[in-house]
Amino acid sequence: MSEPTEVGASPATTTAATTPAPTTTSTGRRLQVGDVAPPFTLPTADGGEVSLAAYAGRSVVVYFYPSAMTPGCTTQAVDFRDSLEELRESGFDVVGVSPDAPERLRQFAEKEDLGFPLGSDADHAVLEAYGAWGEKSTYGRLSLGVIRSTVVVGPDGRVVHASYGVKAKDHVARLRRTLGVEA
Repeated sequence: MSEPTEVGASPATTTAATTPAPTTTSTGRRLQVGDVAPPFTLPTADGGEVSLAAYAGRSVVVYFYPSAMTPGCTTQAVDFRDSLEELRESGFDVVGVSPDAPERLRQFAEKEDLGFPLGSDADHAVLEAYGAWGEKSTYGRLSLGVIRSTVVVGPDGRVVHASYGVKAKDHVARLRRTLGVEA
């Protein structure tokens, strides 16, 4: 199995790491360091909206996950929750995006006490724009779906880091190291 593709580094640098491509094929173009992040506004778990524009002037970690309340997605969300204070103190907000309906996201956010917005991308438009929707291999079976990915958008709206095909376990710890966020 291939390692995740990691593009970018800390906000202070923009060098690309050289790792093999994942076993996924995105339907959209994968974002690269320096790209302007595609704008989005999505319905949220609390009945409101989350918009990339709301984070103008701040850095935001936008992570894409397949399905709320599943083991891997719960692991990742809880890791973000547990790192939220340190991420915010270091200037990073967090937004989760999945194709789940807002009601399911509400249940997930409440059950896990997440403390950050979860956006519902039912038509996959944002997932596709960020390169996080495409063909993937799960247990040897090809399917179309969410490619677990994380994109960090800097205060200027440009991508400072992008990871595609990541594993849920330990992803947040690796991301924190990459961003220079200490525990």
